[in-house]
Amino acid sequence: MEIDINALPPAEQYKLLSSTVVPRPIALVTTISDKYGDNAAPYSFFNCMGEDPPVMVLGLETKRHNQALKDTTVNIRDNGQFVIHLVDEPMAEAMNICAIDFPSNISEVEQAGLTLTPSRLVRPRRIVEAPIAFECEKIALIQIGPTRNIAIGKVVRMHVRDGLLDPVTNYINPDLYRPVGRMFGKLYTRTRDHFEMVVPSFEDWERNHMK
Repeated sequence: MEIDINALPPAEQYKLLSSTVVPRPIALVTTISDKYGDNAAPYSFFNCMGEDPPVMVLGLETKRHNQALKDTTVNIRDNGQFVIHLVDEPMAEAMNICAIDFPSNISEVEQAGLTLTPSRLVRPRRIVEAPIAFECEKIALIQIGPTRNIAIGKVVRMHVRDGLLDPVTNYINPDLYRPVGRMFGKLYTRTRDHFEMVVPSFEDWERNHMK
């Protein structure tokens, strides 16, 4: 089956992309407004995109009912800073509450029962309950279409829950870290089923392949 995706309405393009590029990590993003204070919202069009410098990228959609910029986009545009939190199983329900389209003067974090604490290097505060948090400074905010912006941020500080990080390998312990992923629609997934694959050298591959 071949699909001319550009000939489809944006809503159908979204369905195809969001239901095939899965699972996606979820970024619960805190920003700050000079007028309204703290804001938090989840985004699953998100990933890390580089190191040296460490770079995170967010896909920021406009509000669907009127195409106005969401508070996260406005705050990143105006203040240039944000904090990305990874969402684990204990935080899933709170993340979902933060997805509600609250008026700008109502704190999603407060309604979700989460706790904010000052960040180290950026103005937006970070969420204490998050297993991982990245303090970010904006590199660029790029409008790629009438309803979508991409925020590119440099990580300036990272926070990891005590006990999750192996100080020798600098890897997170997969038996203790329980992030959730976004599938599509109302579907999410747990990430408890791990398996290992080792990439062989070409010589080993050739030796085994020629048997």
